[in-house]
Amino acid sequence: MIALIDYGAGNLTSVRKALTALDAEYMTPSSPDELHGVTGVIVPGVGHFAATAALEGGWRDAIHASTERGTPLLGICVGMQWLFEGSEEAPEVRGLGALQGRVRRLKGDAARRMKIPHVGWNALDLPRPSTLLAGLESGAYVYFTHSYAAPVTDDCIGATTHVEPFAAAVERKNVFGVQFHPEKSSDAGLQILRNFLGIAR
Repeated sequence: MIALIDYGAGNLTSVRKALTALDAEYMTPSSPDELHGVTGVIVPGVGHFAATAALEGGWRDAIHASTERGTPLLGICVGMQWLFEGSEEAPEVRGLGALQGRVRRLKGDAARRMKIPHVGWNALDLPRPSTLLAGLESGAYVYFTHSYAAPVTDDCIGATTHVEPFAAAVERKNVFGVQFHPEKSSDAGLQILRNFLGIAR
């Protein structure tokens, strides 16, 4: 059973549709206690990093404990940013800290019509094999909508560029994240969600 976390900032409808299309068993827990016994946790998110403040306390503790037990965790968009130590978008709000680094604002380039927020399809550069992105090749296109992004670190399994390179997908042990929206990324996105479901089994 996958736990899809609703903290008031998730793109839940689209994620639910994608999980349903993949015949996944999932639920939206109403309290942190319900994370006991789940096989995977998904933290989605759109909008401002400050929304993740709603995860402080019981939710943060339960998600951390679940991850420590080995339960796979997938962050989507703002949910991926929350996996890091924090974001300059809301410096007062802590991230989960499962991954090192802080999220920074993207740069724009008016001359090249590269605006902020970054909205649209970008190709992935896959520097090494990964469990989450299995079955995808470099050049696969996925859909982004964001103004902030995580740095390219050793945990980066997929990168792309908007003026400068940034981490589009990360993986460290049982912690995974994607800056793009797999639920809106056609076949490539469904493959990524299918891979996560396989990991969670």
